[in-house]
Amino acid sequence: MNLQEESREIFVPGRLCIFGEHSDWAGRNREFNPAIEPGMAIVSGIEQGIHAWIEKDNKFEVISELGGERKSFSMSMSVRELRKTAEEGGYFSYMAGTASYMKEHYHVGGVKIRIDDMTLPMKQGLSSSAAICVLVVKAFNILYDLNMSTHGIMQAAYRGEQRTPSRCGRLDQACAYGVKPVVMIFDGSEVDVERLVVHENFYWVFANLNASKDTIKILADLSKCYPFAQDATARRVQEALGVKNQEIIRRAVTYFESGDVKAMGRLLTEAQELFDTYIAPACPSQLTAPVLHSVLNDAVVQNLTYGAKGVGSQGDGTAQFLAKDEESQKELIRYLTEKRGMDAYGFTIKRQRRIRKAIIPVAGFGTRAYPETRVTKKEFFPVVDKDNLIKPALMILLEELDRAGIDKICLVIGKEEQEMYKSYFERSLSEEHIQKLPEQMKSYEDRILQIGSKLQYAIQEERKGFGHAVYQCREFAGNQPVLLLLGDTLYESGCGVSCIEQLLDAYEKEGKLAVGLAEIPVEQTGKYGIVSGKWEDTAERLMKVSAIVEKPSVGTAEESLSVMMANGEKKYFMVFGNYVLTPEVFDELGKSIEAGKTRSGEYQLTDALDAVREKYGMIGYRIDGRAYDIGNPAAYRKTVSEFGIQRKTEIVI
Repeated sequence: MNLQEESREIFVPGRLCIFGEHSDWAGRNREFNPAIEPGMAIVSGIEQGIHAWIEKDNKFEVISELGGERKSFSMSMSVRELRKTAEEGGYFSYMAGTASYMKEHYHVGGVKIRIDDMTLPMKQGLSSSAAICVLVVKAFNILYDLNMSTHGIMQAAYRGEQRTPSRCGRLDQACAYGVKPVVMIFDGSEVDVERLVVHENFYWVFANLNASKDTIKILADLSKCYPFAQDATARRVQEALGVKNQEIIRRAVTYFESGDVKAMGRLLTEAQELFDTYIAPACPSQLTAPVLHSVLNDAVVQNLTYGAKGVGSQGDGTAQFLAKDEESQKELIRYLTEKRGMDAYGFTIKRQRRIRKAIIPVAGFGTRAYPETRVTKKEFFPVVDKDNLIKPALMILLEELDRAGIDKICLVIGKEEQEMYKSYFERSLSEEHIQKLPEQMKSYEDRILQIGSKLQYAIQEERKGFGHAVYQCREFAGNQPVLLLLGDTLYESGCGVSCIEQLLDAYEKEGKLAVGLAEIPVEQTGKYGIVSGKWEDTAERLMKVSAIVEKPSVGTAEESLSVMMANGEKKYFMVFGNYVLTPEVFDELGKSIEAGKTRSGEYQLTDALDAVREKYGMIGYRIDGRAYDIGNPAAYRKTVSEFGIQRKTEIVI
C-alpha cells in the first residue's frame, strides 16, 4: 500500500427532502403490515456541504478545523474499537461507525480526513450526519479504487450511521447522489433510487425558522400510527404518507420533467395543506407550527415565490421555498435574513440532459473478426483500459455511458446470446475465485454487477441489417430521444468532455436528430455513412445536415458530399458512431420494414435518418476525440496498442 500519495479534495453536499418527509420509515412498516403503501420521496443534494482533503494512512484519522477550533480523532483500523467509539455517540461517532463498516466489508487500510470547511448548516433537516457518513465512504472508495456504485455508497453510509445512537431515515444518504434530485421508493427494507430528469432551472431557498420543535416527540407520535391504524387519526396519517403522497410524488416528477415551475410551486403549497390536514393532528403540540405558517402566509414571501412548505419532520424547524427566478431567490434570502431574522440559503436544481437511455446493437456475427468470433463475441474482445485493467470492449463502452448519466441501456442481441450476457453482467464469481483476485480487481466485481443492473435486452430474431436491429428497441425508447452507439467502437475524448457527452450536449441545445461527425479522407468515403451540410458556428463544430448517404462512391462524394470549410478547403465527414435518435426515426424504420424496403436484403438506418432529416431537420456535431474500431484485424491491433495511451485526435480505421 502506497501511503505517499498526494491528498485529494472531496466535497459532499447536504440533502433536502422536497416531498415525502416521513415516508421512508412509514414504508419500512410494510415488513409488518403489507397493506401499507410503499413510501416515496423526492430528495436533492444541495449546494451547501462538507469540504475535505483525504489521503491514505495506516490508521483512521479525522481532523476538523472549523471556525478556528481544531478537533481531532485518531485510532487504529480495528473494527471492534471503531464500533465501540460509534456506539458512544458524539461528533466523531458517525465517522467511526462508517469506517468500521468499510473495514468489515471491504479490503481497505486507513484514511486521513481533514475537514477544512463546512457550509452545511447543522441540525436543520439537511442531514449533516448523513453527509459526514457519505464523506467517509467516498474517501475509502476513492483512495482504494473500490468502484462502488452511488447506490452502494448510499447503502454503506446508512449502515455506518446505524452503528451510532442516531437512527437516521433511509432518505438521509441521498446526498451520495450529489446536487441532483432523485426519487426514492421505500418498500420494507428495500430502497430503490431513480435519478430525475429536470428540464428547467428550479430556484430554491431553505431557511432555519430559528424557532423550536421536538423532533423526538414528532416521530414518537407519528410512529403510534403504525404498523396498524387503531383510530381515524392513524388511518389518515397512513393515507397521507401512502397513496396521497405517491400521487404528489408522481405529479412532482412530471413537473420536473416538463420544467413547469409554477405547477411545482402550487404542489408545494398543496403538500403542506395535506400535511396540516391529515398528519398534524397526530402531534398537534409540535405540528401546528405557528412560526412556519406565519412565514408561509407572509405577503412578501408569497410575492417572491410560487409555493412553499415545511422540511424534514416538519414543525417550526426549517422551511423551503420555490422562488420565481434567480433574482427573486436572492431577494427572498435577503428578506428572510434581514427582516425575519432567519438563516436562509439558496440552491438551484439545474436543468439536466433529457436523454437517459442508450441502445447498443451487438447481434452481428462479427464476420470480419473470424475465426475468433466462432467462440468470442467481438464486443468481448479484451482491451486494456485507462485504469490498466483488461476489460471486454463492451464493458469500457458501458462504463462511459454510466459516467455520462445514462440510466438504462438496451443491448440488441441474437436469440441464443442472452444467457452469455447475463452470465457476465448478473452473476458474481465464486467466493474462492474472488479471494484469489488482487485487491483492485475484487472491488471491480461489484462494478460489473452495478453496470449489469442498467441492462435490458432486445432480441433480433433475424439479422436483417443495422436499421432492423435498432427497430427492435422501439418499445424501450418509448416516445423519447435515445442515444445509439456501435458495439464494436470505443471512444477517447480529445478534450475534457467525453465523446458521448459532446453529442448529448449538442442535442440538448438543438433538439433535433443528431449524429457525431469525424473527418475522413475522400478515398475512404465508400466505407462509411457520409454526411454533408453547412456549419452553423464559427468553430465549425455544429453542422446543419443537408445530406446523409451510406457508403457513397468516391465520385459521388466528391461531386455532392463535400463540406466547405471557412478557409476554402473542401473536407469530408463520416458518422462518428454515435447518434441521438428521435421518435420519428423509429416511425420511419417501421414504415420501411412494413413495406419490405431493403437494400441488399437489409433495412438501412441511414434511409430512416435521411427521411427524418428531410421532414424535421438534422444536425451533425464534429466530435473532439478519437474512435477505435475493434471489428477487423488491422483496427483491433491498433486499438489494443493505442487505446488509452495516444491522445492525438483522429479516427482509427
